[in-house]
Amino acid sequence: MISLTLTNVKNFMSHLLLKETFDNFSFIEGEIITFNTFRIDGYIQKDFFDSEEEIPEYSLWKNLREFCFSLIKGKKTPLGFHFVFSLNSKNISRLIEQKELGLNPADVQGLYLNIRYDGTHLTCVTGTSFKSFMMDKTLEREWDEMVKKFFLKKEIAFELM
Repeated sequence: MISLTLTNVKNFMSHLLLKETFDNFSFIEGEIITFNTFRIDGYIQKDFFDSEEEIPEYSLWKNLREFCFSLIKGKKTPLGFHFVFSLNSKNISRLIEQKELGLNPADVQGLYLNIRYDGTHLTCVTGTSFKSFMMDKTLEREWDEMVKKFFLKKEIAFELM
């Protein structure tokens, strides 16, 4: 787990709300505080759909980004927000395979990004969760490195806390 201070709020918000940077992350949950508090559960209600096709457990950020943007945009800065993203299962499997970690992807609950804005500061904390206890921290370290490389590639400025 690492904690990053995102030093250029305007640039990060552009990546978060206007660009496709985070679109392929699963959206686990979020909260936006403006004139009201809006809580969003990313869990997909499968009974809503008629289709027999495979429906993921969580929505992708790209399906909620515009809605969240509509809640945040305006003349006033939000009082705060908090979003939890997870690397999608396909990319978790790819990371495990590329790094030859010898883990079963089905044992991984999620690789998370916790993005929080408190009205002045914007932070991102990584997280790793397994379905059962795991002593090995290799995946956690690889995830932390992957996030730093991702932010650098996207030119998202940060400082390690």
